Amino acid sequence: MPRRLRSPKAIIGWREWCALPELELPGVLAKIDTGAKTSALHAFDIQPATRGEGWLSFKVHPVQRRKRPEIICEALCVDERTVTSSNGKSEVRPVVRTELVVGERRFLTDITLTNRDEMGFRMLIGRQSLNTRFLVDPSLSYCCGDLDEHQLYNFAPTKAKPQ
Repeated sequence: MPRRLRSPKAIIGWREWCALPELELPGVLAKIDTGAKTSALHAFDIQPATRGEGWLSFKVHPVQRRKRPEIICEALCVDERTVTSSNGKSEVRPVVRTELVVGERRFLTDITLTNRDEMGFRMLIGRQSLNTRFLVDPSLSYCCGDLDEHQLYNFAPTKAKPQ
């Protein structure tokens, strides 16, 4: 039986821009985390949605170190998983399955929702999303291109305060 040919794995760096089109998030700067099994998205105010059984409504701050913009998202909860974070604390997180775009690659993946307000990156892309698709070179960044979050989300850059 002939082996199925796979497309070559794309090389990505330790941080990359990604998009979540089904959540109407055109760009989120993500840390590529080979130590994490599942991907995680910063989300807060997670509640049942009026859309139907199993749907969640939640808010996202897609831009690092900013409370604006605040995007309201809805997605079907496909699971709940106990996740142990890097600080050793375990929490039960809702899991949504949605399309993730990294560079030229588009695919469905599971993403846990958790409050990452205090973390440096609003999204982590874990091994399950990376597997069979990407090779990670930790010496690189933005292999898939750099985006301007000010243009993505239509806000003016913050001016530095005079010293």
